Amino acid sequence: MTLEPCDRCEEILQDFLDRTLTNEEWAEAEMHLGDCDYCRRRYRFEETLRRYVKLSAVERMPPGLMAKLEQLRGLDATA
Repeated sequence: MTLEPCDRCEEILQDFLDRTLTNEEWAEAEMHLGDCDYCRRRYRFEETLRRYVKLSAVERMPPGLMAKLEQLRGLDATA
């Protein structure tokens, strides 16, 4: 079964973002992303989402917020 170009792009998009495609698959994805506005927007969304998740996993919580959460947790434990 042959996939439509957008379906194929969707199938390999995560590997494209991970940079784990073969040279042939990479060229196929780049060509399609260069021609297809929908898939290019999808790629940008996924790329931005990955950056956001990576950033949020690295950012430390402000000390005041951490203290407030600890206080709220303590209140829940006594309820």
